Amino acid sequence: MTAWFKRTEKGIQTATEEKKDTPKGLWYKSPTGKIVESEELAKNFYVSPEDDYHVRIGSKEYFQIFFDDNKFRELDAKLTSKDPLKFEDTKKYTDRLKAAEKKTGLKDAVRTAVGKSLGKDLVIAAMDFSFIGGSMGSVVGEKIARAIDYSIKKKIPFLMISKSGGARMMEAALSLMQLAKTSAKLAQLAEANIPYISLCTDPTTGGTTASYAMLGDINIAEPGALIGFAGPRVVKDTTGKELPEGFQTSEFLKEHGFLDFISHRRDLKKKVNQYIDLIQNNPIRK
Repeated sequence: MTAWFKRTEKGIQTATEEKKDTPKGLWYKSPTGKIVESEELAKNFYVSPEDDYHVRIGSKEYFQIFFDDNKFRELDAKLTSKDPLKFEDTKKYTDRLKAAEKKTGLKDAVRTAVGKSLGKDLVIAAMDFSFIGGSMGSVVGEKIARAIDYSIKKKIPFLMISKSGGARMMEAALSLMQLAKTSAKLAQLAEANIPYISLCTDPTTGGTTASYAMLGDINIAEPGALIGFAGPRVVKDTTGKELPEGFQTSEFLKEHGFLDFISHRRDLKKKVNQYIDLIQNNPIRK
C-alpha cells in the first residue's frame, strides 16, 4: 500500500515545498474567541468589533490616533539606557536592552512627540509594553521629564499614555527615583497652569500607577484595562481576603472614584481635546 503522503491520484497532490502557509498576523483572535481580519482591526482603532475588546497597542498606533494626519516631531528619539549597576541575572542587562531594541525597533519603553491634535498643539508621551514590559527606568523618567519641560516652555498641554509593568528592576533604586522625578515635574506643569491628561491603558501597574499615571488633572482609561499597584494575587495573599469581582479593572476604579471617565478608543482624540478645552476655558469643539 502506498503511504498517504506519496499518493498523487487522490487527495493531497501539492508538493510540500510548494505549499504556502497563511501569512502571520492576517487574523486576530480576541480573548473571547472572536476572530477578525488584522486590516479590519486596524481600521477599527485596534478594537475587536464583535466583543469591543481593546487590543494592546503601542506608541506608533497611539500617535496615529491622536496626531492629525499622523504628523508629529519626536522628542529625544535617540536617548538610550546605560547599565550603571552592571546588572546581571540570567542575562546581562545590556544584552536585554540590545535584544529589546532589535525585536521592537524602539530605543526604550516610552516615546515622546509633539504635533497637532484637532488643530491644536499637543505633547504626548506614550509607553510601549513590548519593550521589557513597558518597565520604567532612567530613560523613561528622563524622556517624560524632558517632554514636560517642553510643554512648560511652549505652553502646550501634555498627555501621558501609560502601559507598564512597573519599575525596571535592573536599575533598582535608580528606577524608583523616577517616581519622584516625574511627579516633581508634573507639579511644575501644574504651577504653570498647563493641562495634564493621564490615559491609563492595559496594563498600568507598579511604580507607574504610584506616580504619573494617577496625577492627571483628568485621569481616564480604556475599557477593561488592568490598573493597580501590585497584582491581584499579591494583594489577595497580603490582605488574606477575597477580592471583589472585576478588581483592578478600569470599570471598578471608575466606580470607586479613581478615574474620571472611561473612553472607547475611537472617541479618545475627541474626548481628550474636549477636556483640554474645558480646563483652558476654550470654546468646545464639535
